[in-house]
Amino acid sequence: MNWIGWVILAGIVCETSIRVVADLLNLQRAGTVPKELQGLYSQEESQKAAAYLKARTAFGHIHSFFFLGLFLLFWFFKGFPIVDKLVTTTPLHPVWQGVFALFTLGAAKGLFDLPFSWYSTFVIEEGFGFNRTTKNTFITDRLKGLAIGILLGTPLLAGVLYFFHRFGPSGWIACWAVVVAYTTCANMLVPILILPLFNRYAPLPEGELKDRILDYAKRIQFPVKNIFLMDGSKRSSKANAFFIGTGRFRRIVLFDTLVDKQSHDEVMAVLAHEMGHAKCHHIKVNWLLSILHTGALFYLLSFCLEYLPLHHAFFMEETKIYTGLIFFSLLWTPVGLLLDLPIQALSRKHEFQADAFAAKTTGLGESLASSLKGLSKSSLANLSPHPFFVALNHSHPPVAQRIRRLQTLK
Repeated sequence: MNWIGWVILAGIVCETSIRVVADLLNLQRAGTVPKELQGLYSQEESQKAAAYLKARTAFGHIHSFFFLGLFLLFWFFKGFPIVDKLVTTTPLHPVWQGVFALFTLGAAKGLFDLPFSWYSTFVIEEGFGFNRTTKNTFITDRLKGLAIGILLGTPLLAGVLYFFHRFGPSGWIACWAVVVAYTTCANMLVPILILPLFNRYAPLPEGELKDRILDYAKRIQFPVKNIFLMDGSKRSSKANAFFIGTGRFRRIVLFDTLVDKQSHDEVMAVLAHEMGHAKCHHIKVNWLLSILHTGALFYLLSFCLEYLPLHHAFFMEETKIYTGLIFFSLLWTPVGLLLDLPIQALSRKHEFQADAFAAKTTGLGESLASSLKGLSKSSLANLSPHPFFVALNHSHPPVAQRIRRLQTLK
């Protein structure tokens, strides 16, 4: 293994170590309750929340270390050259050889994750009273996900490999354009074609709640025609709300668990927060950042695809486009961790802004705070996560900080 291999290995170990340190610091805060949330948990609930955090953290570490160990064995026992030798013996075009190899490696990763996902769902989540997924639903979800991944992923992956095969490193521009166009179209079609394969979306029944939502949307000039109730209780007792899609494909979606557990004022406040993201232009900003991020990745990737020392680090004797994709992603891992910090910070800033928008346009700041408390309690959230853990992992600010901000708006 050459120096690049050692750099990649050091980066992977460093990234893993940083996340473990953040997890351990976060565990030390389990059971700590900020003053804004005093009394939210009973003593029994506080102990249960701490136990849930410890169980999820330990499970995450086992999963990560197990996968890291298998990956290193695969790497050092020359697994990549073995896979490449297998696919190059097929009569397929190099582009389709790459697609076949990547799907084979992806399938192997999926098989590795399967028992962990099963344990997470039917042992941890069920043990703490969250799981409502049946074994049949679990299996069919995976099969549907596999089918959708093949149907949607194959043309996109083949397109990326083709443009780099056809144009060499300069193909990054075409790849960038295709991926942006493809994901934009997918964002419009997912709400009407993909999501209904997993959950039932029924129109929100006529009544006070629907009338209030439509009146509010009209007042803030938020164009929406469809409000749907999703059977989130099919899989979990946790609650949520979101809107997805663009233009005439836009949908407001409420989990049935949210409507069942919270008052109309609380549901309205949560929805106003979600609409606030659009009215504050967060969706457009995130879309633009995603486009720029994708372009930068493809540009940097173009320098690595034909860089032989990078392939030598993984015992490959010659460069291949599909392996270049994998090796670049491994090289990028620690860099991506650093770039995630400002991205997560921006996301948390957006959440504060959406909270403020909801409070000011509805006058339901107290209801939003009450809703956040209820959602935290129902999910056994860690009420006082460590700042370092938040910086690395949280797209949303801690609930106590959000409530504190809401209180200043009075």
